[in-house]
Amino acid sequence: MLVAAAWLHDIGYSPEIGYTRFHPLDGARWLQSQQWPAAVVNLVAHHSGARFEAAERGMAQELSEFPFEDSVLLDALVTADLTTGPGGERLSYDQRIDEILSRYAPDDPVHRTWVKARPVLAESVARTEKRLAEAQPR
Repeated sequence: MLVAAAWLHDIGYSPEIGYTRFHPLDGARWLQSQQWPAAVVNLVAHHSGARFEAAERGMAQELSEFPFEDSVLLDALVTADLTTGPGGERLSYDQRIDEILSRYAPDDPVHRTWVKARPVLAESVARTEKRLAEAQPR
């Protein structure tokens, strides 16, 4: 489920399916219409703090079509997405958020999203990094 969601998490950017221009919602709706498993659909819907951006855009009700589950899988997806740069380069969480903030003006909903979401999603990344460290043989 995690690997599928990781591959598909930004599919909502596709102009063919991007009706609302809010890619987590558009991607989840399209995946649901294609009968993907609910777990994948919900991960795509809620990846990387989508709930914060939905609130900024006045789309929280629409996003609530998809159940939010604060889970190990969501933490892992957040970590994968937010420790990788736009060109696939490995970044720290803070580097990635700084990179996102640098692309959007302070009055843009995306910028406002990350100002609010940054500390919350840092916890997701920390949990994933802790799980990985505990799983690695010493």
